[in-house]
Amino acid sequence: MTARRRFLLPLLSLAAAALFGGTVQAQGVDPARLRVALLPDENASTLIQNAQPLKVYLEKTLGKEIELIVTTDYSSMIEAMRFGRIEVAYFGPFSYVLAKSRAPEIEPFAVGVERGSPTYQSVLIATAGGPVRSLADVRGKAFGFGDQASTSSHLAPRAHMLKQAGLDGDKDYRPVHLGTHDAVARAVQAGQVPAGALSKPILDNLISRGTVDASKIVQLDLSAPIPNYPIVMQGKLAPSLKQALRRAFLDIKDKEVLKAFRVEAFAATDDKAYDVLRETASVLKLDLARMK
Repeated sequence: MTARRRFLLPLLSLAAAALFGGTVQAQGVDPARLRVALLPDENASTLIQNAQPLKVYLEKTLGKEIELIVTTDYSSMIEAMRFGRIEVAYFGPFSYVLAKSRAPEIEPFAVGVERGSPTYQSVLIATAGGPVRSLADVRGKAFGFGDQASTSSHLAPRAHMLKQAGLDGDKDYRPVHLGTHDAVARAVQAGQVPAGALSKPILDNLISRGTVDASKIVQLDLSAPIPNYPIVMQGKLAPSLKQALRRAFLDIKDKEVLKAFRVEAFAATDDKAYDVLRETASVLKLDLARMK
C-alpha cells in the first residue's frame, strides 16, 4: 500500500462516518417505546384507566410499546416535553402555547373535534341556591379555577368572561386554584367555593358519569369558541414516525379510544391555530417566557 493510499483511507473513513452519521441524524429518532402523556386535568388513575383502549390501538397501529404518562400538573408536563422525557402529549391549548415558547421544535399535528368543530367552550358555574346567581355576584367572593396554565379553567374565563363583566381577579374576587377541572366542579357542587370555571365538555362528562349532580349547580356563562386540545409530538422524531403518528390519530374511529380525549374525532392542525391563545396571554399581560 502506498503512503498516499495509507493517508487517504483514514480520511475517507472519517468522511463516510460523518456522512452516515449525518444521515442518521437527519432521519430523526425512531424509538421502540413511545411515551404518551395525557393531560393532567382529572384524577391520574382515572385518566390511565380510560386510556387503555388508546394504548392498545397505538401499539397495534404503530408496532411500538406505548407507555401512558400523567404528570403531576401542567408545568411538569411542559418540562417533560421540553427535555425530551415524553415523545407525544395531549396538551391543553394554552399549556401547548407555553410549551412551544420553551421548546420551539415541538409540533402540534392533530386537534380534537366535538360536534363537528375543532373548538370547545369554557363554562362558569355556581352552587345551586348559593350566593352567586349572576356574574355580578362574584364580586367580593372566592372563585374556583383549575391549573394556572389551563385555558378553559383559568385563562379564558379570567381574561374574557370575568373581565368583560368588569371583574378583575386582582381586586374584585379571590382566585382559588384547585388544580383540576373535576376538583372545580366538585368544590362548586359542595359549596366550598360559590362559583368556578372549567371545560364544558369535561363538565358534561362528569355529569354523565354521575360524578357531578346537575341539580346542584347552575350555569352562569359560556365562553366564545376556544381552539381544542392539540396532540403534540417531538420535532426530532423520524419523518416516517411523524407521518405514522399523524395517520394513527387522524384515522381513529373507535369511540372507546376517542373516549380518552372526550372528542368524536381528530382533525389536522398547526401552530397558527393557537395564536388566539397568545392574544389571550397579551390581554392578561402574561410573560410566556417567565410563566411556570
